[in-house]
Amino acid sequence: TLELPRFPARIESFDVSNIQGAENVAGMVVCENGKMNRSEYRKFRIRGVEGSNDVASMREAVFRRYRRVLDEGKPLPDLVLIDGGKGQLNAAADAMRELDLEAVALVGIVKPPFRHNEVSHLLVKGREDEPVYLDSHSLILRLLQMIRDETHRYAVTYHRKRRELRDFTSELTAIPGVGAKRKTRLLRHFGS
Repeated sequence: TLELPRFPARIESFDVSNIQGAENVAGMVVCENGKMNRSEYRKFRIRGVEGSNDVASMREAVFRRYRRVLDEGKPLPDLVLIDGGKGQLNAAADAMRELDLEAVALVGIVKPPFRHNEVSHLLVKGREDEPVYLDSHSLILRLLQMIRDETHRYAVTYHRKRRELRDFTSELTAIPGVGAKRKTRLLRHFGS
């Protein structure tokens, strides 16, 4: 259906999460042969982007992921899913181009306006002007939605954890007599 160069046995999927640019993070999940491989999931704290810029954040996450994969000599995925439209897809493609990984298939998952639990259509890199619409009962659509939902859940969970840690840390620093060392010891002992 997607006319990929090879069967996508390993699919890696990215999503960005933030609230008005605060605690900007990205999550990546891995699906191998139709099953989620949790030990391969990765989190990214977006450092190089100020404010709420999902396109630039996606570029940073994709670049950092595959630069590290290349440095460590690990296998590349057969397919990379990007949660977003043309902007996010082009940002991911730009990162892959910079790493000379243009052969890896990229697909953007586009959601319909105001209905974030559905898939409107897919954008295949290199054929962005020919969106792919899948039948609502398609097994391919179900698999892609499952991966997209898991990616979203993972990114949002990490974002919430970062936000809670930030809020708790600021509460600790407001207490007289609690400095950096004691704050660190408290967080280490209690966890949150």
